[in-house]
Parts: sequence; C-alpha cells; structure tokens
Amino acid sequence: MRRTEIIEGLAKVSEQIKKVLKLNQVIKRLCIKFKDQKSLLLLGYGALKGALKIKEISYLHCEAVMSGELKHGVSALVNEALPLVVILTRDDNFSKSLNAYNQVIARNGRPIVICNTDDPEFPGDKTDRIQVPRTVDALRGLLNVITLQLMTYWLAVAEGLHGNSHHFFTIHWALGWALHFK
Repeated sequence: MRRTEIIEGLAKVSEQIKKVLKLNQVIKRLCIKFKDQKSLLLLGYGALKGALKIKEISYLHCEAVMSGELKHGVSALVNEALPLVVILTRDDNFSKSLNAYNQVIARNGRPIVICNTDDPEFPGDKTDRIQVPRTVDALRGLLNVITLQLMTYWLAVAEGLHGNSHHFFTIHWALGWALHFK
C-alpha cells in the first residue's frame, strides 16, 4: 500500500512542481519584506537545507530550527520584526510544527507560512502564506525545497546580488531553466 501511494505521488509530482513554479511572483512579493534584514529564521521540516541555501546564495544570516526545539532559547528572539518562515505542510509531525507556529504567533511573530493549498489552519487574511500542493509525505520535501530555492533567489535579488557569484549563477540558471519549461 505504501509503495502504491508513493508511485501514485510520483505520477503527479511533475504537475505539482509546475504549480509550485507558478508561485514565483507570490514568493518574490513576500521576499521583498526581508530586504535589508540581517537575519532570518526558518522553522520546520526541510529548514536545514533551506537555511544553508539562503546563506550560500543570498549571504543573509539564516538559522534553521526544528519545530520541537523552538522552546530552547530561540523563542526569546521571536518578535514582530524578526523575519520568519515556517514550513507547515501536512505530515505526521504537523501538530508539533503547528505548536511552534502558535508559539511564534503568541510572541507577536509575523511568519510567512509554507503550507498546503487551502489549508484551513492558515486563513489568507491572517497569515502570509505560500501554498504548495499536497503530496505523499515522502515527496513533500521536493516541493518544499523548490519553494525555498525560489525564496533564496528572490532574497539574493532583493539584496542586489546579480550574478556576481558562482553560487548565485548556479541557482539562477537552475530556476531559469525550470521556469522556462513550466
């Protein structure tokens, strides 16, 4: 049964990637909010990879925190001025991630949420969100990482980086190619 679920998910992943790539302008608009920021905090599954790419490409200090670790000191940093992205796509650990999100909100944080399309937990009038298609848990990282790569690209552009580094060129080329074939 699990094997079938993953195979069915793989059959849909190409179309789902196209949907994520169509979020390019939404992501660009949200990244403008982070212009001139010195630091960014990423929470949730996939945060480590996302933080690494953000540091490498945009040269913005970015820390990744697993949702369950928010209570250990990091929560003291959270306020309305801290740029924050929370990855909250549905999986078995969703309740832990949702708890971290609620802690951020309780501390007046204003996170951008990467969530599944039309997730009722995050109404558009209360939360800035990037909505990715729902997929089988084994493949959700694929859709989330593309979202984070687009964020990385637009964060670098917002900081005035225009292809001066090999890393920036690499992601620019990869995203340009992907957007061309959407």
